[in-house]
Amino acid sequence: MPPEKSRHIRRSAHSTVAFTGIYISLLKAYIFFLYHYPPLFHNTDKNTNQGWKLVICLRNQGVAVSNYTVIRRSIYLGWLAFIAAVGGFLFGFDTAVISGTLSLVTEQFATGPLWEGWFVSSAILGCIAGVAFAGKLSDGAGRKKVMLLSSVFFFISGVGCALSGEKNELILFRFIGGMGVGVASILCPMYISEISPAGKRGSLVALYQLGITIGILSAYFSNALLLDLSGKIIFQNGLLSWIVNQEVWRAMFGMYIIPAALFFLLLLLIPESPRWLAVRGKDMKAMAILTRINDTEKAAWEMEQIQAVSREKKGDFKLLFTGDYRLPLLIGLLLPLLSQFSGINAVIYYGPRILEKAGFLLSEALGGQVTIGIINVLFTLLAIFTVDRWGRKPLLMLGIGGATLALISCGLLFALGITRGPWILLSILVYIACFAFSIGAVAWVIIGEIFPNNIRGRAM
Repeated sequence: MPPEKSRHIRRSAHSTVAFTGIYISLLKAYIFFLYHYPPLFHNTDKNTNQGWKLVICLRNQGVAVSNYTVIRRSIYLGWLAFIAAVGGFLFGFDTAVISGTLSLVTEQFATGPLWEGWFVSSAILGCIAGVAFAGKLSDGAGRKKVMLLSSVFFFISGVGCALSGEKNELILFRFIGGMGVGVASILCPMYISEISPAGKRGSLVALYQLGITIGILSAYFSNALLLDLSGKIIFQNGLLSWIVNQEVWRAMFGMYIIPAALFFLLLLLIPESPRWLAVRGKDMKAMAILTRINDTEKAAWEMEQIQAVSREKKGDFKLLFTGDYRLPLLIGLLLPLLSQFSGINAVIYYGPRILEKAGFLLSEALGGQVTIGIINVLFTLLAIFTVDRWGRKPLLMLGIGGATLALISCGLLFALGITRGPWILLSILVYIACFAFSIGAVAWVIIGEIFPNNIRGRAM
């Protein structure tokens, strides 16, 4: 192998290993954070109906639980939340990968603005379709099975987009990927919310948003790296030559086949949601899970609350429009709606195009997009460590105010023709930072908390 080619392959491998190491380090830091809070977990006897009550009695008599048990069970909770957050990673990757492929695809197929709009919005339409059936399907089949379905959608979309023969096939497979996004956006934060202790629910659900931002950043890194390598490592013929050198956008789409397959395999390792099990009358299975991820007294209390709600009339869509459910429904609709209207998708989808209009070259624009992704991850981490301390509303108010001012600044710069220099990029970075630590992360937390068990799936 030529030295130049070998050097570039090693650089690519080192970049991948480094990024994976960062992701694992973030998970370790988060588990460390959980460990230094009061103990969350205690042993329980899963084999008898009264086992969990016996453990409570023993604890009341002063029986201590080893630090090893506390650490082990803290890791278990973090592991479940991490696996569900991989769905957020795929959400973010699917959403952001389009930014690097858009110019290349439209140039290759010589398309106009109408087709370009369909190409971008097909995933959004798929997302609407996925959201429409995910909640009701999960109420019947369970949270875990429907999350598995989302991983299948992601995998099919990655393979289909990478191997599409003509432009309309791209729209079809983008639509399928959008269905995966829609399903994941409902089920993954819902699952995390239903396994989490109340005191940690905010930060744990925010892990899903962290997964989204890391997925976005990974797509930006992947797009920039593949674009660079496509001109430096030349494959003479075959599949690699086609998808890396001739039409590199195919490799950009194909990159998330690997995390989609990994998500499917990881989901096989997790239990079903204890709340869903309890509502379905499988109390022993639900209690066994609750006592692995919660303090035993809290697990017993939570089980009683779940059973009390499950005895209520099963919720349907009509119930959402009555009495006390109207305000939660309004909040649940407006938070995600306004978060999309705030312009986040314009930055994610068209970020390189915006920066190109501001005078950046395509390679520079992709580099700027990587910077946007890094800021997105860092300020989502800020939300994770503050949402349970500062509260949901203060973060929303502070972040939305900052994002509004940043967007006004960006609009004025374009209106006045001030597109040279760092000011456009700086305004976008401030907007991303404010969005990430407020509505980007907190909206998922609030939506997962405001509906009771008997109607949560359909409401979300």
